[in-house]
Amino acid sequence: MAAASSRTTSAHILIVDDNSMGLIARRTVLEELGHRVHTCSSPDEALEQCDKQRFDVVVTDYKMPKMDGIEFIRELRKQHPAMSVILISGFTDALGLNEASTGADIVLQKSSNEVGHLIRAVNRLLKRPDKKPAKSQPANPSSKRTKAAP
Repeated sequence: MAAASSRTTSAHILIVDDNSMGLIARRTVLEELGHRVHTCSSPDEALEQCDKQRFDVVVTDYKMPKMDGIEFIRELRKQHPAMSVILISGFTDALGLNEASTGADIVLQKSSNEVGHLIRAVNRLLKRPDKKPAKSQPANPSSKRTKAAP
């Protein structure tokens, strides 16, 4: 498989999506490429995971209940400003979602080409010179995320 040979290293990736089918599909593709993948069905759960362990890349959906992908990225960046983030949405054009408006490093449109775009986006982020693969270690043991009052 050509895509697997272009991968520079195994990465620790977190996928956030309230749609279980989206989680399974993306997880399967990335695991087949040799990445270690964790999944979360809510942004709150994902923020907790990011406080417990370090991820090389976070892949998040845009449309989720309680907190959308942009709000999630905003919260994630407060505690982990250098975290690499990919935002995936079926509404990129309609909502004008792009890197500048979302805070994501890469914004992808859901489409029949999504898998190829996701693989290339992950590889591009992993090849950035300022990024090193995550080890199995806490992200930032002293960071405490505060939850907003309901």
